[in-house]
Amino acid sequence: MVGSRLLQEPGPSLSRYFYDEMAQLTQDSSAMADKFDDEDYPAYTMGRAAEMLNVSQAFLRSVEQARLFVALRSEGGHRRYSRYQLRLAGRVREIADQGTPVEAACRIVILEDQLRDALALNERYERPSRPTAADQADRPT
Repeated sequence: MVGSRLLQEPGPSLSRYFYDEMAQLTQDSSAMADKFDDEDYPAYTMGRAAEMLNVSQAFLRSVEQARLFVALRSEGGHRRYSRYQLRLAGRVREIADQGTPVEAACRIVILEDQLRDALALNERYERPSRPTAADQADRPT
């Protein structure tokens, strides 16, 4: 959801989060698969994120300064990015490459994300509910 992922305030330090998660991972190997699938897990350093998106680290800082998202930070203050955040930054880059200023591109991406969430909610609420087996049993014949 947009509210839970965009423009969020920085949470607890990444290192505490990271160490707690790693402790759990060593205890439960199935949890490791969950982290690989979790698009919100802050797994990428700034250098790796910039390399993956073929952008400069300054670009990532400018996207964060434009309040597209707030990167989690390690205990040492290093930024960490999730796949979701990288996807948003990649979209900003696509728009900025067409000549749009980064701040405007960030606003466009935020609006696109909000629209996608709203459309998904509308679809869910407009979908006719199917009667369950219990509903069928309660119906008079």
